[in-house]
Amino acid sequence: MLKSDILKKLEFKQNNLSDSDIEQIFNIFTKKIILALKDGKNVELRGFGTFKKKINRAKQVRNPKTNEKLYKKENYKLHFKIGKILHNELNSELKGNE
Repeated sequence: MLKSDILKKLEFKQNNLSDSDIEQIFNIFTKKIILALKDGKNVELRGFGTFKKKINRAKQVRNPKTNEKLYKKENYKLHFKIGKILHNELNSELKGNE
């Protein structure tokens, strides 16, 4: 689902807010998540899941084509752990097939 799709659904459900207000609220929401992760905090959306920032340690790698050894710098990755409600919702259709 694209950001534009999410905004269209929100605009349909919130008649009292303008399109630009909804987009601004969405942008503030995503910016707050980004800033919290940058500050080293975890972001938990109850029932949906938890976002955590993890470190990929620096390591030596090789180019499989040339077999040249390269050094990969330390960087961050985003880890998402699915929430219980979302997990149950996604798997509810499978339970009906058993």
